[in-house]
Amino acid sequence: MPRWTPELKTHPCVTKHPTPILTKDDIPYEASLIFNAGVAKIDGKYVMVFRNDYGVTREEFEAGGRNFIGTSVGVAVSDNGVDNWQVAKTPIIDYRMATSECLVGKTDERFPDVRRLYDPRITVIDGEVYLCLAMDTNHGVRGCIVKLSKDFQSFEIISASVPDNRNMVLFPEKIGGYYYRLERPFSSYGRGGAPFDLWISKSPDLVFWGESRLLLASEEVAFANDKIGPAAPPVKTEAGWLTMYHAVDIDKSRSQGEWQFNWCKRYTAGIMLLDLNDPSKVLGRYPLPILAPDLPHEADHGFRQNVIFPGGMILEENGEVKMYYGGADTVECLATANVDDLIRLCLGENE
Repeated sequence: MPRWTPELKTHPCVTKHPTPILTKDDIPYEASLIFNAGVAKIDGKYVMVFRNDYGVTREEFEAGGRNFIGTSVGVAVSDNGVDNWQVAKTPIIDYRMATSECLVGKTDERFPDVRRLYDPRITVIDGEVYLCLAMDTNHGVRGCIVKLSKDFQSFEIISASVPDNRNMVLFPEKIGGYYYRLERPFSSYGRGGAPFDLWISKSPDLVFWGESRLLLASEEVAFANDKIGPAAPPVKTEAGWLTMYHAVDIDKSRSQGEWQFNWCKRYTAGIMLLDLNDPSKVLGRYPLPILAPDLPHEADHGFRQNVIFPGGMILEENGEVKMYYGGADTVECLATANVDDLIRLCLGENE
């Protein structure tokens, strides 16, 4: 299938794993789409927390007779972060969309109207494991932070934003005594709908959040005309916080789709460097995408074609950066690059 114009490409310093690293076929329970996972390295092992939309096949969806019946959040563990992912026998969170019934996990009386939790981003802070999740409710989409148990079998909701906010990610340590998060509020009034922008907030305790600032506006990103927002939680380098963000461009004249017809958006990812002591300061940003949908399972096939969405980034001791991302809202994928190359790109030193 021909690529969309303007053509956007993954940077040559990035090497993509040629095939997805996790698909529905790897899941020991009902699964249709596996994507938008967060990944963290914990006690030497790679822990992936992934989204699974389930309950319908492509043929049933295209026929128009059925839609997805549920969304779950599952856990997989790998020794090398590349293959042989061992998926837990049951998900840690599971909501039936039609009934808002929580099948796995626990309900919280503070949030009686939750319909589902999804799009997990995992961060380890001071030995504790946290997830940022999108929370669909009867009164809008909220971003929430949950604390996972050590065995990944239970969770506690720490805080939730007001509607409408999502795509939140936590920095992996306190900075100047505060927790920081990146987020993408999406008010439908303030700017007449999309575009949406990337914001940063801080908190003394992960509960009360404030001093929110605009970090990056969508109009500053040449390869986005619809919205931008956080991607993977930032990683710490000597030069600054290395930070990915997602970017979306839309053109209704180029619609296509396998599962979802008339899909006309393209998701790519950019990269920037934030100040170590004040992450609200952008030290540098590469002006083109670092990741773009250019493999068949990202661009040509899947639920929504021409989509990549990074949710995890791990910096290894040898300088390799593993970047985990969803492809076509259908499979989970992996790309790698050298941290020095990424920093130089952000600072404009080797474009």
